Amino acid sequence: MTVRIEPSWKAQLEEEFAQPYWESLTGFVRAEYAERQCFPAGRNIFRAFDLTPFDDVKVVILGQDPYHTPGAAMGFCFSVPDGNRPQPSLQNIFQELHSDLGVARQRTDLSDWAGQGVFLLNSVLTVRAREAGSHAGKGWENFTDSAIRRLSAGREGLVFILWGSYAIAKRALIDPRKHMVITSPHPSPFSAHKGFFGSRPFSRANAYLAQQGKDPINWA
Repeated sequence: MTVRIEPSWKAQLEEEFAQPYWESLTGFVRAEYAERQCFPAGRNIFRAFDLTPFDDVKVVILGQDPYHTPGAAMGFCFSVPDGNRPQPSLQNIFQELHSDLGVARQRTDLSDWAGQGVFLLNSVLTVRAREAGSHAGKGWENFTDSAIRRLSAGREGLVFILWGSYAIAKRALIDPRKHMVITSPHPSPFSAHKGFFGSRPFSRANAYLAQQGKDPINWA
């Protein structure tokens, strides 16, 4: 697998490409894409990195793995192409956004968030069609954990939004003395009513960014 990744991120993560797990991971991904239907499209595997360079990151939202239904995965978490029906978690995210900031967002493509510095990172960057979690445990987590560590160590005043127990476990990678960490249950319909609704992550993130002298995110 050829690594075509945004230059600032490539500089930050260069050491990962020499690690033993990377050769195993890339061999696995190549074989999967050659033999099976996988998502996202190969050119979009590193799209979250390409849309939000290292020095531009303001907010990190962490997902688990790409959508495994055809036509949904875009290379960054929770987003689906405009014109597609939003996944249930994204519907709940938009419901909380409306409750929090009064924003009635129409676009399901979240690339405008990414362009403002919202790093929409899945922990696992690829998936086999219709098989959720099928590429977990193959090495992607090593790579994306390293990205989180690099942001924590190399930047200051970021907001990390961690939804659900899987994402919250990544809190151990983040220095809370330098950054704001917002946690809540996952926006999935199975857990959103257990504390995601009413958690106000969008206004809290913008208030913190303003305290740091940074422009807030236009979530609309």
